[in-house]
Amino acid sequence: MERELTYADLLELKRWNTPTIYNGWEQITTHDSAHNGFNMEPVTDFMAQMGPMIGYAVTVAIQPGNPDHARKNPEAWLRYREYVASIPGPKIVIVQDLDKPNLYGAFWGEVNSNIHKALGCVGTITDGGIRDLDEMTNAGFKALARGLCVGHAYSCPVRWNCEVEVFGTKIQAGQLIHADKHGFLAIPNEDTGKLLEAARFMDSNECKNMIHVARNTHGRSFSDILNAINVASSEFGKAANQKFGKKGEW
Repeated sequence: MERELTYADLLELKRWNTPTIYNGWEQITTHDSAHNGFNMEPVTDFMAQMGPMIGYAVTVAIQPGNPDHARKNPEAWLRYREYVASIPGPKIVIVQDLDKPNLYGAFWGEVNSNIHKALGCVGTITDGGIRDLDEMTNAGFKALARGLCVGHAYSCPVRWNCEVEVFGTKIQAGQLIHADKHGFLAIPNEDTGKLLEAARFMDSNECKNMIHVARNTHGRSFSDILNAINVASSEFGKAANQKFGKKGEW
């Protein structure tokens, strides 16, 4: 699978938090950056200490409250794992729980996390539950989830390599995902190649203008500070407009 970003590019994108990646993405996308691409519902990062994760979406839907799926497709786990293994990493597993809003059982625990880590996955975003939190953390497998639960119930893959909806956002298999304690951002495929340059530029634009002025206030009156902020805001917008044709946040 040919990809526009190198592994080194992904590592650089991983150095920033997800809001910083959003700041770059909104400058290059034609999508509605107020309503598309990110979680529309609250999500909890249960391994916030691991920092951001980045990877390409592998998708699966589950329904732990329904025992019929495993009986109807006894090879579901085997075929699903073959799908996961067929995709180059790094990968983030996006799991839609069809039982929502109920939370009957977890797709994720110590064993499944270690298996997916062995198959090149760095973490998951699931609108279902997780368990074995300490053991998942020990495996280095990051999870953003709706909650914790005790059991696994009848958890097994129902369908995979398909569109899923998690936390109010539809995600396609293969989309680039950036996620941290703030939530997640699913990058449209047509925006991926321009993302790194945009994130670099907007982060630098903030540092050179807004943040620099806001922190350089010693011995200055509020009147001088307000004037400097207004000038910096104008320069910030000019730089974004010259680069992307948009004014940026300020």
